[in-house]
Amino acid sequence: MVGDARRRAAAPGGGRRAGRAVLGSRPAHSVRLAAPPGSGPRTSPAEATVPWLRVAAAYAWRLILVGIAVYGVFFVLGSFQLIAVALFLALVITSVLRPVTDWLARLLPRPLCVAVALVGSVLLMMGLLALVGNAVAGEWDRLLGDFRGGVHRIEEWLRRPPFRLGPGRLNALQDQVTRYVSAHRSALLSSAVSEFGRVVELVTGVVLALFASVFFLHSGERLWTWARDQLLPSGAREPWDRAGRAAWRTFAGYTRGIIIVAATNAVLVGVALLVLRVPLALPLTLLEFFAAFVPLVGSPVALGVATIVALAGRGPLTALAVLVLIVVIGQLEGHVLHPLVLSWAVRLHPLVVAVSVIAGSIVAGVIGAVVAVPLVSVVWSVLCALRAVPP
Repeated sequence: MVGDARRRAAAPGGGRRAGRAVLGSRPAHSVRLAAPPGSGPRTSPAEATVPWLRVAAAYAWRLILVGIAVYGVFFVLGSFQLIAVALFLALVITSVLRPVTDWLARLLPRPLCVAVALVGSVLLMMGLLALVGNAVAGEWDRLLGDFRGGVHRIEEWLRRPPFRLGPGRLNALQDQVTRYVSAHRSALLSSAVSEFGRVVELVTGVVLALFASVFFLHSGERLWTWARDQLLPSGAREPWDRAGRAAWRTFAGYTRGIIIVAATNAVLVGVALLVLRVPLALPLTLLEFFAAFVPLVGSPVALGVATIVALAGRGPLTALAVLVLIVVIGQLEGHVLHPLVLSWAVRLHPLVVAVSVIAGSIVAGVIGAVVAVPLVSVVWSVLCALRAVPP
């Protein structure tokens, strides 16, 4: 019997049938043995003991590449500064006049809408400049008399404590200024000639900006679609199209918002200067409007010029009132206007804005200070759009 049982177990299909498990038995599992200590990828002692060094090095060379790319972009833009500034100005004009053009397009053909918007804005600016010129010409004689009286009052103020500057010292300062102008007359003349060349460049840039804004207003959407389809592969078109539209929304929102802030500041300054009877109130109001395009810096500089004019034309008390105006408008701009108007378009910390303005002024002077904040805002919006997962 034992032999028969062994033969049945050894025979095919005997004991346990093929493909079936005996009740109560467990299937076999493969056992993976631990790898011996020296068989894995080997790491250096520095990587094993200082892992943060490897992470820091990985970030460092990537940051270096990004810095080189940014420097290259700024170098190229600096080489073609006139074209870059003209295109930036064309984008500003387009962002301001695009709503007007779209509204007129409901009634008129698109080319006629573009012509009406551009010609109307140019006539408005020329009329405003003519009004300022007439105001300056009308107040020139009175301004000269007020200025002479203001200089005399400043001299009297400097003679009293705590300065105690005698007439001889003041005359010596006037003589030094006269000698400096006489000695550097040729340098001043060459500087005036170079400034005339800059005026020619400015006129050229404005003409180029108007020419480019015609096409941006008329067919900007088609230009963007053509550039997207020609320059980008098919797989990258959708995310970069989303990023480009986000960048335009941010830039247009910033431009319209800063115009609202600048106009509000200009109205407040103009009313205050008219109440204080400061000479050249209208030109100083226009200066405040354009200076407000440089965030955190432009408005105090313009009001500083107004303070000097008030000191020369109306005396120390009026100048002190203008100084108080600088503080009040600065607080209003920083804590009310900018957060209220620009928060929906530009979500940047005030520290980022200040650093951007300073860095832009170091790189490209006044133009860099004006362009820095919208450029940083557009770059940030592009990064956020590229990181966002489409619904």
